[in-house]
Amino acid sequence: MVIYADTSFLVSLYGRDTNSARAQTLVMEFETPLIYTPFQRHEARNAVRLACFRREITAPECQAVLAAIEMDKRSGVLAETPVAWAEVYDVAEELSAAHTETLGTRAADILHVATAAALGATLFLSFDTRQKALAAAAGLRVMP
Repeated sequence: MVIYADTSFLVSLYGRDTNSARAQTLVMEFETPLIYTPFQRHEARNAVRLACFRREITAPECQAVLAAIEMDKRSGVLAETPVAWAEVYDVAEELSAAHTETLGTRAADILHVATAAALGATLFLSFDTRQKALAAAAGLRVMP
């Protein structure tokens, strides 16, 4: 099984929010590491820093979350995965043309789903309703 987790899922997995317990429980069910692309790395780390800016978390909490992500990358829980960006953008354009007008998906959401599809993911993890709808429309199994 190839598993792709979007930023909403990763931030819940490593942070402290209403979805954190659910994310942690779900990930413990899998023996397969999660795909971890440069795009996910940037967006997740930026989201954590933005939470610090918004005073939703403290600076030490921010650093702890970033360190936990890095530790899981080193241990293999997150599998660093290279991406063929030209292919991703081709898939993204197809998804946008087929679904944005009906689902209202944002560019970043489309890029996550396109990346998952281009990498052959079979499972897409997200807490974002529109992104989950797009992933399902793209033929991916969606959780939670």
